[in-house]
Amino acid sequence: MKEVELIQGRVFVFGDNIDTDQIYPGRYLELTEPEEVALHAMEGADPDFPSKVRPGDIIVAGKNFGCGSSREHAVITLIASGVRAVVAKSFARIFYRNAINRGLPVVEIPDLEPNSISQGSIATLDFKNGIFSSSEGKTYNFVPFPDNIMAIIEAGGIMPFYKAKATSRTPKKP
Repeated sequence: MKEVELIQGRVFVFGDNIDTDQIYPGRYLELTEPEEVALHAMEGADPDFPSKVRPGDIIVAGKNFGCGSSREHAVITLIASGVRAVVAKSFARIFYRNAINRGLPVVEIPDLEPNSISQGSIATLDFKNGIFSSSEGKTYNFVPFPDNIMAIIEAGGIMPFYKAKATSRTPKKP
C-alpha cells in the first residue's frame, strides 16, 4: 500500500481541454515499456515535459483535463513519467475513472485558478483534510475522497486493491 495522505511536489501548469492525445499521442500506442511510454508524456502540450518531470511532480490544469479518447494510455503515461497527482478545475469523466482505477490521485477543484499557481512552485495535497496549497500561499479546499476510493488509490489501483482483498480472504488450509 502507498501512503497518500499527503503529497508534495513541483507543479506543472496547463490550461483547459488537455486531451488524451496531448497527454500521450496515439502514434505511440504500440509502446508497452513504462520507460519508453514516459518519454512521450504530455508531448502534445509541452514537448520538453519528459525531460523536465521528476518523480512526485504534480500537474495543475484548467477545465476538462483528459478529454478525448477513453484509452487508459494517458493515465499510464502520467504514472510512468513520475507524475504523482493531477489537480484540475474539472476532468473528463472517463479519464477521472481511469485515473482512480490505476491509482493516480486526481483532485477536482472547480474554483481553482491554474494561472495563480506558478510553474515549478511546490504544492501540497492534503487528502485527509481536503486542502491543496502552493508555496506561493494559494490555498484551495476540495472534498476528500471517500474511504473506498482512498483505499483503491493507496493500493495502487483497482487490480492491486482486489488482489489484496482476495489474498486476505483466502481461507487458511488446516
